[in-house]
Parts: sequence; C-alpha cells; structure tokens
Amino acid sequence: MFLNDDFLLTTPMAKKLFHNHAKNMPIVDYHCHLSPQEILDDGNFATITEAWLGGDHYKWRLMRTNGVPERLITGDGADFDKFYAWAGTLEKALGNPLYVWAHLELKRFFGIDTVISRETAREIYDAANLLLATPEFSRRKLITHMNVKVVVTTDDPADDLHVHELLKTESAFKVLPAFRPDKTLNIDQAGYAAYIATLGTAAGVTITAFADIVEALTKRVDFFHTMGGRLSDHALDIVVYEEATPAELDTIVTTALAGGTLTANEIAQYRTALLKALMRIYSAKDWTMQYHIHALRNINDPGFARMGADTGYDAINDRNIAEPLARLFNAMESEDAVPRTIIFSLNPNDYLPLITLMACYQKDVVQKLQLGNAWWHNDTRNGMRLQLSTFAEESLLSNFVGMLTDSRSFLSYPRHEYFRRILCELIGEWVELGEVPDDEAILGRMVEDISFNNANTYFGF
Repeated sequence: MFLNDDFLLTTPMAKKLFHNHAKNMPIVDYHCHLSPQEILDDGNFATITEAWLGGDHYKWRLMRTNGVPERLITGDGADFDKFYAWAGTLEKALGNPLYVWAHLELKRFFGIDTVISRETAREIYDAANLLLATPEFSRRKLITHMNVKVVVTTDDPADDLHVHELLKTESAFKVLPAFRPDKTLNIDQAGYAAYIATLGTAAGVTITAFADIVEALTKRVDFFHTMGGRLSDHALDIVVYEEATPAELDTIVTTALAGGTLTANEIAQYRTALLKALMRIYSAKDWTMQYHIHALRNINDPGFARMGADTGYDAINDRNIAEPLARLFNAMESEDAVPRTIIFSLNPNDYLPLITLMACYQKDVVQKLQLGNAWWHNDTRNGMRLQLSTFAEESLLSNFVGMLTDSRSFLSYPRHEYFRRILCELIGEWVELGEVPDDEAILGRMVEDISFNNANTYFGF
C-alpha cells in the first residue's frame, strides 16, 4: 500500500530498526537554507502554494519539464492555478523522490492521505490552507512538529547575526549560524570589491592586502563562534590548487579591488591561499568545514538573467577533483591544520575518490573527515543507497553524521524519514544476506547514532 507504515521496509529487521529505533529520533538539520528572519517572525503561510512552491527550484525544474508556463511556476499566476499545475506535474512524477516527499509532507504535517492529482487538487488545497491558517501551523510550529532540535542556517560572514541573537530566547529549538565565505573566495565575480569593503566594515579592518582579508575573516569566525556557530559551508563547485607568494597574493588582491582582470592562474592562487587560511582558522576553533563540490551552476544564460541563481538552472559537473583536493589537504596536514570536514559531491562518481582520499587524513577525532550524504540531484533512493554503501564499504558507516535537508522549505523535514527508511532497508538486506549479525541491539544503536546521536556529538551541539 502506498506510503503505509512499512513502505521501503522490505525485511523484518528493517521494520524493527525503523519503528523501534529510527522513527522517533530527533533531527539535527546541520545545513539548510531556511531564513532566520522567517523563523523569528514565525508567520503562517498564506497557502500551500506559498509553502511548497516558494523558492523550491526542485519543483520548478519538474514543472518546466512538464511544459508548465513560467507564470504558473515563479510568475504572477494565481496560487490555486500554480498548485493545480504542480498537481498535474506530480501525476507524471511516479518514481521521482518529489512524488514521495510531497505525499509524505501532506501526510505528516496535515494528516492528508489523498493522492495528489488535478482531480484532487482543490480538495487538498482547501484542506491544507485551513490548517495553515491556524496557530499550530506557524513556521516554528512546523519545525517543532517534526522533532527538530537544531537548525543550522547559511549565513554571510558580514552578517550581524542579530536575528540569531533574538532566536536564542525566542525559539524552542536551537537556530545556529553557519559561516559561508563564498563571496570572499569568488574573486573573479562581479561585486567582489564592494563585498570586500562590506566585510572589512563588519570586521573593523581596512582591507588593502591579502593578510587583511585573513584578519577580517578570523574576526568574523570569532564572532560567529560567540553566537554558537561551529560550522562553515562552501559552495566550492570546483577544486583548484596553485601556490603563491605573499607578494603575488597582494598583487592579486590589489588588482581585483581596483576592478582589474585576473588570469585563471591568479584566481586559483588566491582561492588556494584563502582556503588554506580558512582551514587554519577552522582547525584552531575545532569547527567543521563543509565543501559542496561539483555543481555546474547557472548554465542557462537567459534563465539566469531573468531569475538569478538557485532557480533551477544547475546541473552536475564532471571535472577532476582528487589531485587538487589531495594537494590542499596534504599541505594543511603538514601544518596539522586539517579541520573536521564533510565533503559533499553532486557527482556520485566522486564518492570513491573522495572517501579514499579522506581516509589518508583521518586522525584523533572519530570520523574526522566524512563523505556527505547524497545531495541535491542524488536525494533519491538509489542515490542514498549508493552513498551509504560506499561509506560502509570504504570507511565506518556507524560514525556517519547522517541526513540534512539543504532546503529552503519549512515542509522538507519528512526527508529525514525517507532517509532513515532507506538506511534501515539497506541494513535489513545485509541481515538477510548474512553480512551482519541478526542482532537488533547492535544494529539499532547504529541506526540511532546515524539518525541523531553522531551529529549531536560530532558538532558539539
């Protein structure tokens, strides 16, 4: 039966592991794109359309694929018309994780079991909207309903984090900032000089040279640390490694701040040096560094010009990463400055190179370097099984910090249930094959750790 209590749980052990161990574990969402301001304001969504389609480029891509006009995706179409178009898209999305997620969200948040279609769209739309208008469906209540204990947002180094300060006393769950220094690293992008001035003002540092940038970032990390920050996050996309002298770095920074043009080699030199400096800072603070690699972003120029970033025009890159990443980590290992690290790749072909590379720099901390969960285009049953299997076969899966949402949606938390069911399904299969003991106590502890305990311990929450 569709989404019954045992869906995806194909063995007796899988059912035991999920219902007795995974199901009720709290959630640590250690990387997401929820708005701290929206969490603080704690408003209600006007409609299920706003809650579901607002900012969700996963859904936008599918709707475009189904021929839905842009006015019914991101445009000025009426809310119900957009919902109706989304329902029509879901009719054709069987086998896509969004089909499962959408129905799980209806079931877990709203108690609605109706299969989504154009025929049922009005019924679902009206029923969901009635609930969304009630106090129990405010943004914060949606999060607490899913037993979320920690939410880690994505924040710019220049942010004053005033909203996070207010949330310390306003929220029933922890809302912590994560340090996202992409604008400082992206020296080749428009607006770099203006951003560096903003960063300098926030840090109280006049920036004219490379060392000034490092000083400013150090001060901002110190500030984030006082606000509970313990993680950084980088949309690294591609990995480069080129050494540079201090004089070369100062020339590169001076040129960029003056609006000059840099060579590809100079850009690589700057990014390498800044990543190394940040790794030293993170290591000294015992922070966790996250790299999100191999997104091929904004590859539809007209679409990007019309709508900007994170609107559904991104794909998977297939560049080589092992050698430059190894050079970076080797250089920092020589300084004993490799921080706790989680590396996510959008290209699953990278899983083996990444996890074998990280094994070369493990020491002192339990699973100090981790292969991040299946991310973005890999948030599928097969994608999650591949990531879990690779982790298990090449490292110690029992140490894995588990699932995150990486989402802009307040309704995305049932994805943790989806992940946990797949984890229990996989372990149950190992039992049936005789690969692991048929021992619920041992395996249940493993599932509880991956679901919650490991992340809570690893990040020091």
